Amino acid sequence: MKRLLAVTLGILTAIGGFVDIGDLVTNALVGARFGMRLAWVVVVGVVGICLYAEMSGRVVAMSGRPVFDLIRERLGRRTGLVTLVASFLVTLLTLIAEIGGVALAFELASGVNYLLWVPLAAVAVWLVVWRVKFSKLESVFGLMGLLLIVFAVAVFKLGPDWGQLVHQATNPHPVGHESWGTYTYYAIALFGAAMTPYEVFFFSSGGVEEKWNRRSLGTVRSNVFIGFPLGGLLSLAIAACTAVVFLPAGIEVGTLGQVALPVAVAFGKLGLAIVLIGIFAATFGAALETVLSCGYTIAQYRGWQWGKFVRPREASRFHVVMIVCLLLSIMTLLTAVDPVKVTEYSVVFAAMALPLTYLPILIIANDPDYVGRQTNGRVRNFLGIGYLILLIVASAAAIPLMIITKAGQ
Repeated sequence: MKRLLAVTLGILTAIGGFVDIGDLVTNALVGARFGMRLAWVVVVGVVGICLYAEMSGRVVAMSGRPVFDLIRERLGRRTGLVTLVASFLVTLLTLIAEIGGVALAFELASGVNYLLWVPLAAVAVWLVVWRVKFSKLESVFGLMGLLLIVFAVAVFKLGPDWGQLVHQATNPHPVGHESWGTYTYYAIALFGAAMTPYEVFFFSSGGVEEKWNRRSLGTVRSNVFIGFPLGGLLSLAIAACTAVVFLPAGIEVGTLGQVALPVAVAFGKLGLAIVLIGIFAATFGAALETVLSCGYTIAQYRGWQWGKFVRPREASRFHVVMIVCLLLSIMTLLTAVDPVKVTEYSVVFAAMALPLTYLPILIIANDPDYVGRQTNGRVRNFLGIGYLILLIVASAAAIPLMIITKAGQ
């Protein structure tokens, strides 16, 4: 039973990392415009995040220390600072999008404008971080997020042409008026959403919170190889739903309400209620992850006390960082900036920061001073280097493609 409960860290990370507001919107948008022709990107992203999350979890289990703390020590303060700035800014942007996503979920449920929900959503996130134990946090929101399985069930209920979906998935190219530029732009956006930097920092820091050790390697791998693939399957289900409902009608997805619509078409009001709870759990779980990751990265780089395993009074600077980040999120969203647009930009900027996040992890996972005999083998290093090259290419292409395609228009 303890092992089963331990897997909820991976589930929370997967739901909050793969199926957050970014993935909900991006996968739905891609499904409506390209069908399943970008499904391969989700598969590539799942393999990549599993590869590097396993490395980061193994580092924690063997050293008892989080990845970001070791980045500063192993590579020096300057290299650590570059990684800190890149990952922190992307994580803060993602936090803004997640708070907006929680507010939008409340708007869909109540009909009250999301701007009125923004401060309440941020306060709720803070109260949970302040008062709820880490083990409760991961289990409750991770398991609630599993309600998004309703997307997978809805695909079957909608009665799609399975041959057509398979044909789309096995013929990865733009169709109709879509260009290779927009196709590649959204491929990078999906890739960035799958391998968002905060995922590995939250995962490794959560391992310290859970007191992983050498005997926890089985738990680490269960978290990785159950949680993240599950998130990937839910992502594919979201894209399939919009591919079935919106693609034939030529309708583009631009709101969170449209993301939930296929489930409502399949199951009516009951389905809508279930998917709204799932969307709330996913976005709220992601908001918890991102605000904690903001605190984790800065506190670990600065050498401050951090984490929910210590009293807030003993980690006051860690908590102040999170409060400031939540206040910045509120102020940004109250300018009436579109949370969906913030989401779309956040996943592209995340793609830009990927090499700075994953190269240090690859280096540390090969250092016997930290992982002993559990260094990467040849296969892991081969895949790790291959993915690193792919990350560099995606990072270099992200901004030029954003400009050329006018952010995928």
